[in-house]
Amino acid sequence: MNKQVEWAQQIAALAKTGLYYAQNDYDGERYQALLDIAAQMLADAAHVDAVAVALLLAADDGYITPKVDVRGAVFRHDKILLVREAADGLWTLPGGWADVGDAPSQAVEREIREESGYETKAVKLLALEDRRRRHPPMIHAAYKVAFLCELIGGAAQTSSETTAVGWFGEDEIPPLSLGRVSAGQIRRWFQHYRQPDLPSEFD
Repeated sequence: MNKQVEWAQQIAALAKTGLYYAQNDYDGERYQALLDIAAQMLADAAHVDAVAVALLLAADDGYITPKVDVRGAVFRHDKILLVREAADGLWTLPGGWADVGDAPSQAVEREIREESGYETKAVKLLALEDRRRRHPPMIHAAYKVAFLCELIGGAAQTSSETTAVGWFGEDEIPPLSLGRVSAGQIRRWFQHYRQPDLPSEFD
């Protein structure tokens, strides 16, 4: 991961937490200055407008923790279910940010249904990973939670977020949305599918 992004994320998290707990205006001003510096660092690294980054950072309150991204690996006839993202035209496992009120398994089952049309049941935790170790940098820190999910019904259907739904063999994987899933992750999920006794992975 880009070290500048990692440091900026840490500075932003400390500054936001400090702003939340600050007991006087002087501390608040110092934490805000640190947050502004972090926003500029993130904007420079991502080649985007610093004001837009500052607005994103300002939206988080309280003690800052990583976001949670859930992804579901669903198999049928030795092929994995992928959806094509409307945002970038590339393919990924169905999934997205977990919603407040959803258990992790409910979140991934809902995301699969909404993005692909298929009904599934989460049956195994494949991995809990720090996003920054396997994906391009982004503004927010995040944990990625991957589940093996059993297909129980439904039919292929796109959504406002997806433009295609398909099943792919391990040697047929289309161009991937690397901020969401990597080829290495998909290879590992095929291994888990073929060897159900493999343990869950973490970090």
